[in-house]
Amino acid sequence: MAIGRKKHLAGSALAIAGAALLVGAVVAQPAAAVGLPHDSVAYFSAGTDLSGRKMPVDIGNTDCQTLPEPALSAVNFTASNIKVYYNHDCRTGLPDKPSDWYYGLGSLSWANFTYPALSYRVVP
Repeated sequence: MAIGRKKHLAGSALAIAGAALLVGAVVAQPAAAVGLPHDSVAYFSAGTDLSGRKMPVDIGNTDCQTLPEPALSAVNFTASNIKVYYNHDCRTGLPDKPSDWYYGLGSLSWANFTYPALSYRVVP
């Protein structure tokens, strides 16, 4: 009976070690792929995958902010959430299609946008 138990424990240890390696590889890959920042920061980028001109977000300002140029991606490595709008003046909806739609960029995340982002609001 002791032999069977040793095989079971060894198999479990191998499974746990393999899972840890897999999780580590998956978590590390996106950061390396797009060059995500490692500090508390939030900004919009003119290009996809955080490329192009960077437009910083003032996390302390909860008023509607208009971006200086359309953004195709953003990163939010802060404790706040950011509502992203595809219209000026934080109007909801898709471009030229009124509705209640906006993009929620959560804390500690990044995204490429389907449509160019034109304005945003920080939600503490």
